[in-house]
Amino acid sequence: MAEQIQVTRSLFDEVMVPNYAPAKMIPVKGEGSRVWDQDGREYVDFAGGIAVSSLGHCHPAMVSALTEQAGKLWHLSNVLTNEPALRLASKLVQQTFAEKVFFANSGAEANEAAFKLARRWALEVHGEHKHEIISFSKSFHGRTFFTVTVGGQASYSDGFGPKPGAVLHAEFNNLDSVKAFISERTCAVVLEPIQGEGGIIPATQEFLDGVRALCDQHQALLVMDEVQTGVGRTGSLYAYMNYQVQPDILTTAKSLGGGFPIGAMLTTTEIAKYLKVGTHGTTYGGNPLACAVAEAVIDTINTPEVLQGVLAKEQLFRQRLAAINEQYQVFSEVRGKGMLLGAVLNDKYQGRARDFFLAAADHGLMALVAGVNVVRFAPSLVITEQDIQDGMDRFEKAVAQVVNAA
Repeated sequence: MAEQIQVTRSLFDEVMVPNYAPAKMIPVKGEGSRVWDQDGREYVDFAGGIAVSSLGHCHPAMVSALTEQAGKLWHLSNVLTNEPALRLASKLVQQTFAEKVFFANSGAEANEAAFKLARRWALEVHGEHKHEIISFSKSFHGRTFFTVTVGGQASYSDGFGPKPGAVLHAEFNNLDSVKAFISERTCAVVLEPIQGEGGIIPATQEFLDGVRALCDQHQALLVMDEVQTGVGRTGSLYAYMNYQVQPDILTTAKSLGGGFPIGAMLTTTEIAKYLKVGTHGTTYGGNPLACAVAEAVIDTINTPEVLQGVLAKEQLFRQRLAAINEQYQVFSEVRGKGMLLGAVLNDKYQGRARDFFLAAADHGLMALVAGVNVVRFAPSLVITEQDIQDGMDRFEKAVAQVVNAA
């Protein structure tokens, strides 16, 4: 009989690489937007696994899709294909600008594929001189060495030796800074419609319109990283739809699998043709289990009821946050859209987002931070009104705890 290992928080420090510093509590069960730890304590989940658990925990549609597929087929290499992958790809093509899909396992891998495709397209269409990628300060695109270098936070890419070159960082929402960098050498401009890790900063309409025009003018591709904003989180299936600005390449992950690892790169037939056979690949991308779950997620979320509900829930969050702020005066603004919101700390509480995050946990609420000055909320898209109210009651107690301790 297999040994039963006693799992405690101290076991993490014994057996895991120390690049994470997880909380003391260990969740063991989730249902909807509620989570229970080893001690039976209940939490309201406003974190969603960092914008991943788009349908909450153990949603029946996801459980059904996974268990049905688990009894059929678990894995095939990409020497073959499978039904769930082709069904999911077809639905993504039908519902977006895209004509072709590449499946990966994460947002970082989807972005890696996007950046490689942009470089390959530029090389073959325009020549070796066209290889520069323009990204933005405070952006985040994943943790592979290429994607973390394209990301605009040097603290994540420093300390690993020489970085991939020809990556420039402009200022987000500053069109003049893009104009200063863009040239005949630019192969792609890469951006998040709403910067997530950078502090929940939405692009302005003028900025996105301008970047699209500059890309067209300089024959560069516009790559939108929708890993965090995609699959209904902003009230549209993808955030580019809110702006009516079409990318050339789009990446998606996180909410796409609702908690099951999957990522995808979407693009047009004309651009996709430059990833010829053998130029890029993945062992697990397009896995039948992942694609079956993601199809159920897309089918559930991409309905008027759920997407309109996301915007209604946003207003409830904003109303409660405004009421809390009226009493305690801790936030300068609430940024974001749909179920991706950031409460920005005012001057008095600068640098203290983690204090609010930890206090929330003390009161049975799972929240997030986005940098040191923003408390981030990225809950299930189908979170109930009761769970929102209960969670906000707990957050109000957390805010009071921080304020009264100051």
